[in-house]
Amino acid sequence: MKSSFILFRTIKKKWGRYSSYLRLSAVFLLFTFIQLESVAIYSQTTRFSFDLKQISIENVLNDVESKSQYRFLYNKNQVDVSRKIDVQITNATINQLMQFLFNNSDIAYLIKGNQIVLNKQEKPTPRSVKGVVLDAEGNPIIGATVIDASTSQGTITDYNGNFTLTVSTESKLLVSYIGFTSTEVLVGNKQEIVVRLKEDVKLLDEVVVIGYGTIRKGDLTGAVSTLSNENITNRKTTQLSTALQGSMSGVMVTRSNSAPGSTGSIKVRGITTISNSDPLVIIDGVPGSIDDINPNDVENISVLKDAASAAIYGARAASGVLVVTTKRAKSDDLSIEYTFEQGFDMITREPGSVGVTRFMEMANELTWNDAGNGTNRYPLFSNYVIENYNELHLENPDVYPNTNWNSLIMKNSAPKQSHVFSISGGTKAVRTKVGLVYDKVDGLYMNRDYERLTLRVNNDFVVSKFVSAALDVYYKQTNSTNPVSEPLERSRISPPVYAAVWQDGRVAEGKAGDNVYAALKYGGITTNRFNQIGGKLALHVTPIEDLKFSAIVSPSLNASKVKRFSKKVNYASASDPTNFIGTISGHASTDLMERRNDDNSITIQFLGNYNKKTSFGNINAMVGYESYYHFYENLYASRDQYELTGFPYLDIGPLELRDNGGNAYEIAYQSVFGRIIYSYKSKYLLQANLRYDASSRFAPEYRWGSFPSFSAGWVLTEEDFMKNNSTLSFLKIRGSWGSLGNERIGTYPYQSTIVFNPGIFYQGTTRVSQLTAAQQQFAIRDITWETTETLDVGIDMGFFNNKLRASFDYYSKTTRDMLLPIEIPDYIGYENPDQNTGKMYTKGFDFEVSWHDKIGKWRYGASLNLSDFRSIMGDLGGTEFIGDQIKIEGSEFNEWYGYKSEGLYQNAEEVAQSARLNDNVKPGDIKYVDISGPDGVPDGKISPEYDRVLLGGSLPRFMYGGVFSGGYNGLDLSVTVQGIGKQLVRTDKMFNPYPQSWGNFPENLEGKYWSMLNSEEENLNASYPRLTRTGVNNNQILSDFWLINGAYLRLKNIAISYTYSIPEAVSKKIGINRVRAYVSGSDLFSIDQYPAGWDPELGGLSSYPITRSFVMGISVNL
Repeated sequence: MKSSFILFRTIKKKWGRYSSYLRLSAVFLLFTFIQLESVAIYSQTTRFSFDLKQISIENVLNDVESKSQYRFLYNKNQVDVSRKIDVQITNATINQLMQFLFNNSDIAYLIKGNQIVLNKQEKPTPRSVKGVVLDAEGNPIIGATVIDASTSQGTITDYNGNFTLTVSTESKLLVSYIGFTSTEVLVGNKQEIVVRLKEDVKLLDEVVVIGYGTIRKGDLTGAVSTLSNENITNRKTTQLSTALQGSMSGVMVTRSNSAPGSTGSIKVRGITTISNSDPLVIIDGVPGSIDDINPNDVENISVLKDAASAAIYGARAASGVLVVTTKRAKSDDLSIEYTFEQGFDMITREPGSVGVTRFMEMANELTWNDAGNGTNRYPLFSNYVIENYNELHLENPDVYPNTNWNSLIMKNSAPKQSHVFSISGGTKAVRTKVGLVYDKVDGLYMNRDYERLTLRVNNDFVVSKFVSAALDVYYKQTNSTNPVSEPLERSRISPPVYAAVWQDGRVAEGKAGDNVYAALKYGGITTNRFNQIGGKLALHVTPIEDLKFSAIVSPSLNASKVKRFSKKVNYASASDPTNFIGTISGHASTDLMERRNDDNSITIQFLGNYNKKTSFGNINAMVGYESYYHFYENLYASRDQYELTGFPYLDIGPLELRDNGGNAYEIAYQSVFGRIIYSYKSKYLLQANLRYDASSRFAPEYRWGSFPSFSAGWVLTEEDFMKNNSTLSFLKIRGSWGSLGNERIGTYPYQSTIVFNPGIFYQGTTRVSQLTAAQQQFAIRDITWETTETLDVGIDMGFFNNKLRASFDYYSKTTRDMLLPIEIPDYIGYENPDQNTGKMYTKGFDFEVSWHDKIGKWRYGASLNLSDFRSIMGDLGGTEFIGDQIKIEGSEFNEWYGYKSEGLYQNAEEVAQSARLNDNVKPGDIKYVDISGPDGVPDGKISPEYDRVLLGGSLPRFMYGGVFSGGYNGLDLSVTVQGIGKQLVRTDKMFNPYPQSWGNFPENLEGKYWSMLNSEEENLNASYPRLTRTGVNNNQILSDFWLINGAYLRLKNIAISYTYSIPEAVSKKIGINRVRAYVSGSDLFSIDQYPAGWDPELGGLSSYPITRSFVMGISVNL
């Protein structure tokens, strides 16, 4: 049994009162919210029941007053309360009772607290009105929403922009459409209404979500990119992280596979530190995970890229911030929508291997080469077998198999589907948005799938003029299944000369028990179930105009369960089913492992916002306090040597073959912060932020850190000398400086860690197992924050009434005090401790440009982005990270480090006269350059100490993306591209011959490698070295021979949709307002220089394929 844990005593003692404070704060906030809503709750909890015949309304009102706190105010000369009616109603609220009494009458009522005012009103006569909605040029707008504000009844314009709606004289029509400014129209006595919407192209009035608030885009002084819901959902991805690839400048999203449920890795403006460079993710104001959200629930995403934008988040914002805003309901709007999607995934490219006869020929040649090219050219497979293999296979396939392992394991396609259900509606007092989504994605081989169910309910309440609140609840459940033995690497290298199954269907031996098909089909599965529930309760109080206080509590509870049931798989001889001669590799016994994880957190915030417009400028000030507590615990248990393979339960396994363990940790932080934004005539802009953070990861005396930022902007087009320019609509220059922090450097690195392990001791001659404990790492107490200083200068431009927009940013980041291991003498007995010592420098640029316009009924647009960065290592305090990828002072982050090559050796004389890496080098091997030696000059031999050099960066460069869109009437088309302009990619693993000394040969080697059987001219033109395993230490090591430019251009997505607005007369009968049908294709193809069969993003031989995805869907709006 092996178990380890982290000492909590010090932290619990310091933070115990803090944890109690969190709970008390949450209770206080909830109590305050309940008190403020007491009047509204009374109206919902007080109920009335009547069963009376021919009673006057006056008597009913008197009865209500006697049974409740309600009092009625009315004028008997105007309000007829003598009218007699039958009252039969049960358990009704006061509002329901009033509707029952005065429905279809001329009496109106108003409930104000416990007082109900009755008055007489002239009931408007409903009538039908027709209208048309046009743009500024007189073209009809299709699908515009027209709503009667008094009844919330509405409709949608047809192909010609026409609508028909039942209204009254007093009705106000609210007309809106995406991309246009909404407008209100009073009906009056009009029989026909013409509405002209103005295109919303005012760059200055766009609102951008930033830390703890929003700001007009024109007032921004920081670098912020935004992404709308439409651009996200068009991608049709299961995970939100992968939908961001290529969508914004400065945001690098990478992936290595397209497995069901797989996610992308996100970096904002490159690499910031050696440890964790992932951006902070904020969901509706509180920390979260980007893939906890269903893409269908997202309203927009803002990426805070520079210090001016991100410094308000202080210690966790050094790598940028993703601010995600989810959808919320609007007042006087009710909609129900259901969407069904069905699609499938197919492999984009798959690495190939040679056929059965070529495998035998190449295996013979490789073995012949390694034996010294003697007289026996058929050391493994005879010439007779090779030449007659097809006939031999037909005669006896068990002895002479021809197995296509890839087609045996992989499917041609994998289905997937989604069901999306949403309800949105509300009044001015209460608004609710509900989103329920189910996703099911199957894998490309058996025992691989992913299911997800997400529910999000966002509620907004307006209690009074001074008090409002929000209550959000979300739930997520995922279920994934994986085979115990992942098959892809073995299926890609297994040669066809080994059988997967015998002719009678029984499990075959494969290669000495290495049978990936048997392991996949019979070897068991791993199930992973994850449940998450959380929410946010927010209370907003506005005591005076322009001043708002907010209190927020947001808990999150996560629990996961993993069950890995690995089964024993026997195989028998081909001729005798009863003769079991072995077990499949990795499945010699049946064992069960179960794991349970609890991961809980709570965030508490108190915010104050002041927004005032004055004659000397606009002031936006914010102060806040935030606390966060996170607890994680992991438990696991296992048993081995199960007799039964159909009962995966721990108590069934042998007691003497059990194991268990676990670990836990907790972290917390507190923060106070503030921000002030000043704008003078929307012309001169200033912003300052300051955050003061404390983290439990550090010792108390080093726990606090301050993180300031300053920024300024100048809108030149607001100056008199730049106004009324018909070409240049907007021009702003801006700059920022700030200091950001990183506290994600491990859990309590300043404390010693005790590790418990079982040890064997002797009591006399008897061996006894005893638990031991030892300190593992030498702890340095003064560890503190990593800090990153960022300088950014940018320019924003708009041309031709902002139809053409562009922005450019150049930035420089310096990270100091990176946590690195410091070398200590071995005799101390500890592992190398971490200390703040390293530096890193990152420089880069972001560029975005877009154009959007209309010509008649046609609408079109294009958005392009380009970004680049380089991260250079500074002084690392003597620490060096040396391998095939290196981090030393002056190198790029993870720069390739290897040999310079000079082609292939052509003959033995050339080998003898050259510097060599070892004595196994032969003609056909890679020739390397003798760079240096111990004395700083070439020494006649190739050595890793003196002849390896920096070969170039391994990270992507010049990342770009683009979206091209167009539409006509209800038809829409969007095309998305994405790619990188430069990246050095290592390819030697793609051409590895005879892997593990029995695997198949890559198809890309065929006819392109150096061979003793080739002519001299063929060898001079050879692209790859000879076939060898003894020479692998020379040929398969890192050098520029194997580095290629991995640039690629990918057609990321094409989406075509058609929206049909149901005529009102038909809509009222069938209850459907709008129907939308669409098809979408993702990752359709790429243009690149990769070897055949290799997708530019495939992680390696063991990686799940990159897939091409096709989706068809239909959406119905009720």
